[in-house]
Amino acid sequence: MTDPGDITRAGVTVWGKTDLFKVSEKRGGPAWNPLLAHMLDVAACTGELWDHYLATPVRDRLTEALGSGSADLARRNTMFYAALHDLGKASAGFQLRFFDTDRGHVRKAAKEWLVKAREHRLPLPADLRAARRLRHELVTAFCLPRLLGCACGDCGGTGVPHLGLHRVALLLGGHHGHIPGPDLLERAPTAAPAEDWDDIHRFLLTALARLLDVDLDRLPEQTSLSRPAALPLFAGLVVTADWIASDDNRFDYRAGGSIRQWWQDAKEQARTAVRELRLRAWEPKPAPWAQLFPDTPGPRPFQTAAMNAAPAEGPALAVIEAGTGAGKTALALWLAHHLARTNGYHGLYTAMPTRAATDQAAVEHIDFLTRAFGRPAEANLAIVHGAAEATDTVHRLLDTGEASTPPDDLTDLTPFVESTICDRHDREAGTAVVLDPWYLRRCLGLVSTFGVGTVDQVTLASQRSAHWFLRLFGLANKTVVIDEAHAYQLFQERLLAAAVSWLADAGASVVVLSATLPAAAREALITAWCRGHRTTAEPTDAQGPITFVDQYGRITRTAPDEPPAELHTQLDLLPDPGAAALADRLLSEASGGGITTVIRNRVGAAHDLYVHALDRAESHGWSRDEILLLHGRLAPRDRLPREARIRRLIGPGEKRDAPNPRRPARLLVISTQVIEQSLDLDSDRLYTDLAPVDLLIQRRGRLHRHAVNDSAGTRPAAMRTPRMTVLWQPDQEHLPLVQPPERRTPGNRDALVYAPYALAATWHQLTERTTEDACPQCEDARRADPGSRIACLSTPRDNESLIESVYDPRPFPRTSTGRLLSATWESWSADLAKHTNAAKAYALQPYHPDDGTPVDIHLLESGGANGHGTDGAPGLAARSRLAERSVEAVLLYHHPSAEEHPSNHYSYDPQGRIRADLKRYSRRATERAARRAQQRNLLLNTVSVPHHWFEHLPPAEYWENPDIGVLRHRHVIILKPDGTSPEWSALKRLRYDPDRGLHLAFRR
Repeated sequence: MTDPGDITRAGVTVWGKTDLFKVSEKRGGPAWNPLLAHMLDVAACTGELWDHYLATPVRDRLTEALGSGSADLARRNTMFYAALHDLGKASAGFQLRFFDTDRGHVRKAAKEWLVKAREHRLPLPADLRAARRLRHELVTAFCLPRLLGCACGDCGGTGVPHLGLHRVALLLGGHHGHIPGPDLLERAPTAAPAEDWDDIHRFLLTALARLLDVDLDRLPEQTSLSRPAALPLFAGLVVTADWIASDDNRFDYRAGGSIRQWWQDAKEQARTAVRELRLRAWEPKPAPWAQLFPDTPGPRPFQTAAMNAAPAEGPALAVIEAGTGAGKTALALWLAHHLARTNGYHGLYTAMPTRAATDQAAVEHIDFLTRAFGRPAEANLAIVHGAAEATDTVHRLLDTGEASTPPDDLTDLTPFVESTICDRHDREAGTAVVLDPWYLRRCLGLVSTFGVGTVDQVTLASQRSAHWFLRLFGLANKTVVIDEAHAYQLFQERLLAAAVSWLADAGASVVVLSATLPAAAREALITAWCRGHRTTAEPTDAQGPITFVDQYGRITRTAPDEPPAELHTQLDLLPDPGAAALADRLLSEASGGGITTVIRNRVGAAHDLYVHALDRAESHGWSRDEILLLHGRLAPRDRLPREARIRRLIGPGEKRDAPNPRRPARLLVISTQVIEQSLDLDSDRLYTDLAPVDLLIQRRGRLHRHAVNDSAGTRPAAMRTPRMTVLWQPDQEHLPLVQPPERRTPGNRDALVYAPYALAATWHQLTERTTEDACPQCEDARRADPGSRIACLSTPRDNESLIESVYDPRPFPRTSTGRLLSATWESWSADLAKHTNAAKAYALQPYHPDDGTPVDIHLLESGGANGHGTDGAPGLAARSRLAERSVEAVLLYHHPSAEEHPSNHYSYDPQGRIRADLKRYSRRATERAARRAQQRNLLLNTVSVPHHWFEHLPPAEYWENPDIGVLRHRHVIILKPDGTSPEWSALKRLRYDPDRGLHLAFRR
């Protein structure tokens, strides 16, 4: 094909998208969109994102990588490269995919297109079955370097490979999620032979270069991507632009008209799409504290010290260590506002340890954002965790937000959901925190300018999995806040450190919040930050709970001029008397009033105590409604209302300076660890199982949390001194029983949750403090009960010394306690080594930890075995934590045929009132409400089956799942209305109870 006219006609006949859902047809448009038109749409979206979305440091990195330091040049080159992501669609195998459908209207259009393709001499085989099939992104990755001038052996020449061109090509080859390796490109030469497709490929390149003013001769020398962060940043930008441009509701298909007119249309529609999706950077103005946080008109001394120490310019790592109630969250939001002003970030993402903590933090973020813009605006806040779509708040706000949102095609909300909060209006500020349904798609919650979600999203951003680079791209444009940093296991800490290195290399800022961060964990974060900036930390003798590290490794540590108020706690160690005796003690102690919270380490222990408390309630004068149970083995349908009730009763009131008017006179809350992190709850009295010392300090934060309840005299007289009882299990030597049970040896099942060493060392340190001098109140308590073990603790004063004494111990004493510590220390050290080695295997690092060598593109290759996040082949799938993997399953109740049920049906509740709608809905706007309600109901009934239960259950892939509509490809647990499994079920040992949750039952 040598005639330019023939080449042009063939080039515009190559299709890029087909009207599968008749969106174009409804607007009177054609049945297919030319590939070049889609390329122009992607180029236009890339340009809009460059101008309005990218953070200044990210734009600087891409300018260095693709423009030789010229921002205008880099912008045009980036648009050009992004447009070429689908170049491989210009191949026979892909073009004939037009026929790969059973939809009649598409097959009809395909036949008409084929006639035109033959007429315009598109290089298709006479026998359509002879076309070589290969994924189009792999064809792009193979062909592009040669087309742009690389003459290496792989490109058919004898020269040296042009590394920049090959990097770009492989990144474009990864736009469907996985950056390909050389083994995947082996068949590419036969999928799009140069003698057949070169003319069309070069036509597309030339047309794009002419419209975008790209110098093809100089492009190779302007393309380097040598900085590691530039690789995921470029890849993430391309995917984001492609996903915007692939929305048929926002971009018209073209038929006729000039290519230049196509380009003008693309720019106009891209401008509208980016504006409507609220993908515009935050541009905060200076604002006084009182404007951002009107409930606390002035910052506290601790917050003031951090604000004064914050760098005036440049990215920063901030490590903020303070006890509960010190105002860390507000300080982090202020820092995000400050860093956005000084660095040009487009927003923030806050990472929380749990879903429950995420939901509560979302409310604080909404209130903050309504005031932080300082001008009429709409801010998109994504809530990113697997069950967000199930919460009432999200659904109510999601529905409200749609009033101003154009129709959108939504993908399934599984395997995880990024739901988006909307519609918190502040009439004075004129700002609304809103939703766009586009962010319900996979990974796009992190692309939203503002987000709050689980920390898993950050740990997955530094591991090979589908679209890991999109996660990192979304985070890199923000200030990333990592809350409750002490709550993560070593494996997670190492993954977070890797993510911090990537974020540093990308120019982002990171704020780490913790009440109880070990010094080693702080130093690891500082080292990771400095590694990302290719520097080392400068030594400093300064001390204080506030640490800033700039991009040059300079460390600023400071403390407030006025130390925070000390929180005194009377802590007593009590051998666990058993569930029955403990229930009697709790009900008797609070018979005259008071809010008591009990935190147990295991669901079974919490449930047993709850059952015994209910059995004894009447005899102690309690109502059953005054006893609440909360744990993570409940389906969201049962758990979320309980969480909401507990927040409503013992959380803060609407007026922070007054007691919560809904606070009851008496309440017993029995919970597991779900209550210990980030939940703003206030108890008068606290009991807890023995746990690692940092978690005990965190749990203490649920005790006397709201000072307003002290000053208002809300607490019963017997509970006005903060008192925390730690329950422990003694062995025969009256040492703590910390080893897990074995087949014929009794043990402590809590050791399956926490390391035996951490339990033993914590008990030892607390026991030591029971013999130290104490305050007058604690001394009086000791004299009143000589047999008790009472320690006098003051937080935050004692936090650091307690934590370091457990995790960085002195030589162990030569006693029976010392022998226990020594034995458990050895096994714990081995476990830590396992975590460290596993993290090294999973984590991607921008620079090698040993010699600082930059990572190259080939080390970022992945494939389907790496999965979409936490799924994938064993040993290869990305992991957010080093723990047994659970299986997500949907609970359904089966109701047999009867007069009241004319036909068999499934329901979401045992009574059969909420019938399960299992139809498979399309993505049409007319079915959106029904589809979303269905997705929500499925999430409300989704539970996790722990991995170790599969010793008693068949593998999940062998479960007999109903082959019905939306249940296909899901794991399902069928239950009878009484919560038991049918006798015919392979899962007959599984039970579900609205209080106990999902559990295994064994015949005695």
